Amino acid sequence: MPEFRYAKGRIMESLAFITKEVDEFESEYKLKTWEEYSSDNKLQKLIDRTIENILTAVIEVCGVVLTENNIEAESYPDVMKKLGGFFGFSKKEIETLANFAIQRNRLAHRYLNFRWQVARFYMENKDILKKLINSIYDYEKSRR
Repeated sequence: MPEFRYAKGRIMESLAFITKEVDEFESEYKLKTWEEYSSDNKLQKLIDRTIENILTAVIEVCGVVLTENNIEAESYPDVMKKLGGFFGFSKKEIETLANFAIQRNRLAHRYLNFRWQVARFYMENKDILKKLINSIYDYEKSRR
């Protein structure tokens, strides 16, 4: 495996970005209903993009942690599974993390008939994602 170094401090910067996006979702969108979402194109774009930003950044950071630990992954779901395993998550939590990567792909590739389902999945499972973000944060702090 080739040598890889993420710019020093970049993981913490990425975690700060993720936290900002999560906070925005919590304050602006978490209580939105299907009716509000489906009737407001701007709201759809904002919700979709915020979730996509969160998931893309989380996957990137997860990949970096794996690479720094010489753990290979074959796909985004595999990245999420392996990092969940690295941090000792339960089998159910690991499967949910892998599903986040699938949901991110649905948003990134604009599968229109799945967008609200992605938003619902995020809302229903965000605590597992937050647990992963906190685990990465604690891991990074312990390395300093």
